[in-house]
Amino acid sequence: MKFTLKDYQADSVLQVLGALDTARGLWGRGQESSVALTAPTGAGKTVMAAAIIESLFFGSDDFDADPTAVVVWFSDDPNLNDQSRTRLMQASDKLTSDRLITVKPPFSVPELDTGKVYFLNTQRLSKTSLLTRGWEERQDELSGFSEVAPPDDLAWNIWETISETIDDEARTLYLVLDEAHRGFNARVSGERSTIVSRLVNGEDTGHPVPIVLGISATIDRFREAMKAASAGARRTFEVAVDPARVIDSGLLKDTVVLDIPAEAGNFDTVLVTRAARKLRESTERWAQYAKSQNAADVVVPLLVLQVPNTPNPEQVGAALDAISQEIPGGLPRSAVRHVFGGGGQSETFGPWVVDWIEPQRVEETKSVRVLVAKEAISTGWDCPRAEVLVSFRPAQDHTHITQLLGRMVRSPLARRVPGDERLNAVDCILPFFDRTTAGNVVKYMTGLIPEIPGGAQKVVFDGRTLVRNPDVPESVWAAWDALPTLVVPQRGVAPVKRLMLLAHELSNDGLKVGAVRAALEEMHAVLDGYAVRYRGKLDDAVNEIWNVRGQTLHGKTGGTKITYTEFVERADDRAIGVGFDFAKKAFGGELATSYVNHIAGDDEDDLRDAFVTTAALATVKEIRERLDAEADELAAKWFDQYRVAIKGLNDERQQVYAYILALAANPQETSLGTPRSRIEDFAVMDPDGLLDWVPAPTVEKHLMSDDRGLFPVGSLNDWEQDVVRTELARPDAVAWYRNPPRQSVDSLGVVYRDELGNWRSMHPDFIFFHEIQGEIKASIVDPHGHHLEDSLLKLKTLAAFAADFGPRFHRVEAFAKVGGKMKILDLKDADTRSVINSWMGSVEALYSHPIAKNYA
Repeated sequence: MKFTLKDYQADSVLQVLGALDTARGLWGRGQESSVALTAPTGAGKTVMAAAIIESLFFGSDDFDADPTAVVVWFSDDPNLNDQSRTRLMQASDKLTSDRLITVKPPFSVPELDTGKVYFLNTQRLSKTSLLTRGWEERQDELSGFSEVAPPDDLAWNIWETISETIDDEARTLYLVLDEAHRGFNARVSGERSTIVSRLVNGEDTGHPVPIVLGISATIDRFREAMKAASAGARRTFEVAVDPARVIDSGLLKDTVVLDIPAEAGNFDTVLVTRAARKLRESTERWAQYAKSQNAADVVVPLLVLQVPNTPNPEQVGAALDAISQEIPGGLPRSAVRHVFGGGGQSETFGPWVVDWIEPQRVEETKSVRVLVAKEAISTGWDCPRAEVLVSFRPAQDHTHITQLLGRMVRSPLARRVPGDERLNAVDCILPFFDRTTAGNVVKYMTGLIPEIPGGAQKVVFDGRTLVRNPDVPESVWAAWDALPTLVVPQRGVAPVKRLMLLAHELSNDGLKVGAVRAALEEMHAVLDGYAVRYRGKLDDAVNEIWNVRGQTLHGKTGGTKITYTEFVERADDRAIGVGFDFAKKAFGGELATSYVNHIAGDDEDDLRDAFVTTAALATVKEIRERLDAEADELAAKWFDQYRVAIKGLNDERQQVYAYILALAANPQETSLGTPRSRIEDFAVMDPDGLLDWVPAPTVEKHLMSDDRGLFPVGSLNDWEQDVVRTELARPDAVAWYRNPPRQSVDSLGVVYRDELGNWRSMHPDFIFFHEIQGEIKASIVDPHGHHLEDSLLKLKTLAAFAADFGPRFHRVEAFAKVGGKMKILDLKDADTRSVINSWMGSVEALYSHPIAKNYA
């Protein structure tokens, strides 16, 4: 793979591969099966699919290749197939163009080849398609092809080819259904199956598809179809990506800013101008960011103008005029395109003649700044640089709008811009919406309407960009820089592999010249030392490598007794190679190979002995554990030694080091990054999610503020606001910070394991800064709801954090409102922590315990 998978992607890929391996075993016994991969929009389903297919064809460290694998990739849109094919090649250097075959006439082969992916779509399998008809029916039409093959080679239609492929024991057909929730609708009569279900059930081939992999954001329809497939005999395995892990990864934008009219009237042109201004400002901000990062590739934002199915040409033309007037230099014709269906012809909107563009080409065609669309791009389309949406859809079409927004929340850099919420946001302007239907969009985007699982964006109406508060003294920021935060462990790698990753990056960035050589030499010395210390166990392990043991069975004709005789043969190079493969997995290929060269002599026997010794070292548990500990210690030393230098790199490079840091088996301490911008709502929303135009209450002294030094607290409940005002009223209060509730560089995180053993992070609500005896001290103040199922687990987590890092804070306190009174738990107090750690009752009862004090 060319990309490093996110931890949730790597976990999901392994789960899917395990399910496919089980499915292959079931097919060997004649049973069809299906695997469902469910992931929210923006989770990187195509990247995961690339990793799965690459492993199927070529194997990986954790999966043995299937040499019989043949993949058919199916969707209901040829444009989606083209986009998916391109993305597979972008994601994997092994999935080359010659392995990714778009099936189109003339195509006629007896069987599909192993190790290849064949792209099919609904139209290619229709009854009128040239692919599904026999040679006699097709010869007149096929004669128009300049490269038409002889009749003997065109004797196979696609159904026959698929049938022969399935029937061949040397081939295993895997059918990948892209956007698997689509295509299973019954026809009007309710009797006839769709093309995809006919394919799955084998109605046209005579053989049901052995293994189906369905990939979708909403898998329910696929699940029901698989239950109905093959008369209920098809077994289904399900792998679901946790939406929270996708949000934490930074692949999706954090914030959606909604603009709607404040009063009745025709304000579409006014709001379009506002959208154009947002596009211009976004363009300038991305250019500034690229310059600050010394990045050659600059994000060029796109404005999507969504129109009804029957658009008003004059209205659209007026909108384009308004946009062009706001953009410096205006909009040339080439900067405006549309993606309407109907053959790709141009459309006329007032004075504008707008050419068609293939949806999958919009992202790469940066000269396109405005895209006119209906519904075609709401599913399957992918354009992360789409930053602004103006929708002329009426309010009753909110589902179409929110589905399109679901495609637009992807981060252009496939990562969160550290500390800059403005660049992690998307703007949506709705000229024809009222407060009620805008509230439905809010519910949808925040996950309260589960049409697309995983929505968890912050949605704001009167969103304003906040920057560093000039009234906050520099001493507070110095205290901020010293605060500890923990990172969630990713899917871990062996400590030696992690060390080598770190060494390569330090060397590449010029931070430590010769880091790779230094790391290898250090590990060589460790192995040398422990080879002597554990000489006896190592000698036994060497003998086991050299000795290949087996049994001979003896029996006499007519007799019933069988005798067993043990034998030992000396290992050949192939057997030694198997042992060395284990060493490469345990130590990493780089260290294993370099250690062979380190201890090998000059002749061939010495080299063979070196391979055996290295393989044997990897089988001694004590040596592996000691080596891992030494590798972790050296990595920690280098992270600490080069911490300041790493912070001086650009964001992309810093993220690489953050990823390596998180590859440890346990949570790692790091420092907080400085927030650059925040978007907060200066309007108050009522409990039903509808807009109330009363301005949000505001307070001072927040680290991030508007130009008046204010921060809105309308998103906080009444007692949380009381806590903020009480804390700020203290004479020693200097500043405060609303901690973002997500994993990001500017959010203080505390790490814990959930009840299933998965690593999670929690983010205390508030950090307050006080001047104590002339020194700025930070306090964690966390209003802690006691009604949630995991509230006790999170309270114990915060108590554990206080035990480890309490001396670095002035206070670490959890709050709750119980019986109308505000109560606190002082988590720096050892006795309080002891009660919390042993507590088995409700959190509400805990706040009634004598350890809880009245808040004042």
